[in-house]
Amino acid sequence: MSKKFIFNKTSIMLFILGIILLITGYLFMAAGDITVSPILLIIAYIIVFPLAILVGIFRKNYTQKKEEINEKS
Repeated sequence: MSKKFIFNKTSIMLFILGIILLITGYLFMAAGDITVSPILLIIAYIIVFPLAILVGIFRKNYTQKKEEINEKS
């Protein structure tokens, strides 16, 4: 079995989105905003980053199963 990179284009784009949300959230926090910054940080840490990881893992499993089916037939 060859080792492949788990993350695909979608995962990388989600990571970039998460980083942008983090930077924006911390900039709002530095400016003194106490309402928008926690919302952005929670979205980045709890939704976007785990989603990016899960998309990569599910995509890898889907690709492996698809290859196994192709090998059997």
